[in-house]
Amino acid sequence: MKTTTLLLGFLTTLSISSCDFFDDFSASGGDIRPIEGLRFIDEAIIDDGFEFNETLVGGLSGIDYVAEDWILICDDSSNSRYYNATIDFDLQGFNDITITQVTPLLNQDNQPFESGTVDPESIRFDRYSGGFIWTSEGNISNGINPFVRRSMNDGTFISDITLPTRYTIDTDSTTGPRQNGVFEGITRDFLGENFWVAMELPLIQDGIAPTSQEADSPIRIAFINEQTGLFEKEFAYQLDPVAREGGFEVNGVVEILSYTKNRFLVLERSFATGFDDGGNDVKIYEVSTHEATDVSTIDNLSTASFTPVTKTLLFDFNDIRDQLTGGIVDNTEGITFGPMLENGHRSLLVVADNNFSSFRPQLNQFILFEVL
Repeated sequence: MKTTTLLLGFLTTLSISSCDFFDDFSASGGDIRPIEGLRFIDEAIIDDGFEFNETLVGGLSGIDYVAEDWILICDDSSNSRYYNATIDFDLQGFNDITITQVTPLLNQDNQPFESGTVDPESIRFDRYSGGFIWTSEGNISNGINPFVRRSMNDGTFISDITLPTRYTIDTDSTTGPRQNGVFEGITRDFLGENFWVAMELPLIQDGIAPTSQEADSPIRIAFINEQTGLFEKEFAYQLDPVAREGGFEVNGVVEILSYTKNRFLVLERSFATGFDDGGNDVKIYEVSTHEATDVSTIDNLSTASFTPVTKTLLFDFNDIRDQLTGGIVDNTEGITFGPMLENGHRSLLVVADNNFSSFRPQLNQFILFEVL
C-alpha cells in the first residue's frame, strides 16, 4: 500500500443546495448490506503547519461526506471553525486533498466564541435545516455545558438540541459529564432522517473512566428526533480497558456511524503516555442495539440491570501500524462513508486530530478503507 503526503491546493468552494445533500445518500451510509470487513487502501498526511486563509489546518476532530462535499470540524477552542474540502481517491489510494473554504462557528448571538467556551468535536450534514449539526464537549471544569447544535452553512446559530439534565453539569460533582468526555460523536441514522449521539466517557454516576486495569465503564448512545429536537431512546456501550499501561491513561468512544437499522460502526480509541509510537490504540467495532435495553429512563447505570449493545471487532489499527507514517496510529477522531469506489464497494475515511502538535509532533492523518 502506498503512503501519500499531500500539498494542498486552493479552490473557491461551490455553494451546495440543501435539496442536493442526500441525492447520493446510498453512497454515504444508506446501504443495508452487512459489513463483513475493511481493507486498508492508503494513508495521506496534511503537512504540519499548513495554513488556509490565515488559519492553521489541524485539530480535525470530525468529518462528513454527502453529495460530493466533505466537511471537517476543527476543535480549536480559541477560533472554532469548520473546513470544506475536496478529497479525491480511488482503489489505489489518495490523489489529492484540497481545502476549499473555512467558516467560523458562531455562538447563539452569532458572534465568535470566547476562548475556552467551546470544544467542537463532531459534525454532520443536516437535511432538516439545510445546514449541519455539530457537538461541543463544553468545558466541564469551568462550568460550561456541552451542547448539540444546528447551524447554517455560514456558521450562524439555528437551534440547540434539548439535553436531558443528566448531560449537564451538576454543582455537587457526583453526577453528570466528565471533562473531555461528553459528546464526542454524532451520526445521521441510516435513512438520513434523525441522529444518534455518543458520549466519549461514562457519566460520573454511570461508571468509572476506564484504566488499563479496570473498565466498568458504560457510555450512552442516544437517539435524537430530528424534527422535535429531543433525546429519545438510549443504549449503553461498554468500553474496553485502556490497551496499554501508562502514566496517563484514557479510552473512549470518539465517533459513531450508522449504516443500517440497529447497527453502527463505533470508533474506540485508547491512549497511554510513555510510548514512542504515540500511545494510541484504535479499533472499529460493529455494534448492534437489537437486543440492548433502552436505558433512557435509567439515571444511574452503575446500580441498574441492563443489557448493553453487542460489539464485534471489525478492524484493529495495529494491523496496519507498520504501513503508516512512522508506525504511528495517531489521535483518530472522525469517521465517515465516502463515495462508491469503482468496484461498487463503499469507501470509508477516518481522520486524526493532531492537537496542533501542542504536546509532541503529531499528524493530520487520513486513512482510507474499502468496505467489504
